[in-house]
Amino acid sequence: MDPIEKALHGFPVRVNIDVQWGEMDLAGHVNNVIYLKWFEHARVAYLDRLGYPIVADPAREGLPGVILAKQDCKYLLPVDYPDTITLGIRVTELLEDRFNMHCAMFSQRHQRLAAIANAMMVTFDYRSRSKAPLPDSLRQGILQLEQ
Repeated sequence: MDPIEKALHGFPVRVNIDVQWGEMDLAGHVNNVIYLKWFEHARVAYLDRLGYPIVADPAREGLPGVILAKQDCKYLLPVDYPDTITLGIRVTELLEDRFNMHCAMFSQRHQRLAAIANAMMVTFDYRSRSKAPLPDSLRQGILQLEQ
C-alpha cells in the first residue's frame, strides 16, 4: 500500500486535484487561499457523496443548508506546479446543529502531507436566518459513511 493510501485510511471521501499553473503566486508556490479552496472542494464532495443537496437556496429543498462556521488550516509543505493533490475528509464530531470535519491534503509529487484543516459546519435555516438541527437524513448519512 502506498504511503498516502495508508495515511488516508479512515477517510471515507477522497478527492484528487491537479495543481494549475495559475494557482501559484509570486513566491513560486500555490497561494495559501487556494488550499482553502481545495478544502472547500473536499467538503462539497463529502456532501455530494451523502446525496445532500448543494444548491444556491437550500430552503427550496425543504432542508437546512450546511454552511462553514469556522475553519483552521495548518500549512506543512509548499505545493507547486506540476503536482496532484489528494485530499481525504471525514467527520470527527457530530452534534445537534453542527458537525466537525477534518481534512488532510497530500502532495503526490512529494509523497508528503502538505496541510491539514478542521472545519465546523453548521446547519442553517435560510428562512429564519438561524441555526437549525441536523436533519435525520444528514445525521444518518454521516454515521453510515463514517462506519
